Amino acid sequence: MTTLAEVKQLTIQYGKRVAVDALDLALDAGEIALLLGPNGAGKSTTLAAIAGTVLPSAGTIAIAGEDLARAPRSARAKVGFADQPPALYEFFTVEEHVSFIAEARGSTAAAATEMLTKLGLEKIAKRPCRELSFGMRQRVGLAAALVGPVQVALLDETLNGLDPHAARAARTTLRAFADAGAAILMSTHLLGVAERLCDRVLVMNKGKLVADKRGDDVKALLAGGPQALEDLYVSLIADEGPT
Repeated sequence: MTTLAEVKQLTIQYGKRVAVDALDLALDAGEIALLLGPNGAGKSTTLAAIAGTVLPSAGTIAIAGEDLARAPRSARAKVGFADQPPALYEFFTVEEHVSFIAEARGSTAAAATEMLTKLGLEKIAKRPCRELSFGMRQRVGLAAALVGPVQVALLDETLNGLDPHAARAARTTLRAFADAGAAILMSTHLLGVAERLCDRVLVMNKGKLVADKRGDDVKALLAGGPQALEDLYVSLIADEGPT
């Protein structure tokens, strides 16, 4: 397996609060890794740090062998990040937004058009991003995250709010993306969607990984039926209510 993202002892601290606590994680080519955890577990912060939009307090991050701190431009060019809420260029059309991202990564407008078609966005390609519904914004954010020579895709609740047709197109596109040799790390609370996609299950709580299941362990877990992921989550994460 080729490791495309490697995180070592990643720590992110906001004042006295530790959002991510000495996290070690490696993402391999061809895998879709699901990141579960309660609100405030550190999932979004971890994704943002790997994407290079949040600076670590300690630890290292490498993308395809390049250190993110030492070579930020070339390392970040290999990463696609769909944040929450999606950060779009509001006065660009959908086509202009995705084309701009593609060309910034050294790809072409044709690649953007192809991605829009895969995700069923060609009919709204000329619509300004500022006019989009929540679900459409999610889809445009996903298109921007995947377009061009991306090797690591980071998705923060990106499949939320999609209608059934859009969700199916997204799942098909993500599976093909991973099968072509990329790595995907996806945070979500939609366990049903996750069950259809994931090759690996990561559970995070209070800034730490508390479970990492892959390969035969994931197959055995999912063979337990539609409640299996939920049962795993509940067994590991106490219900502490809102904090």
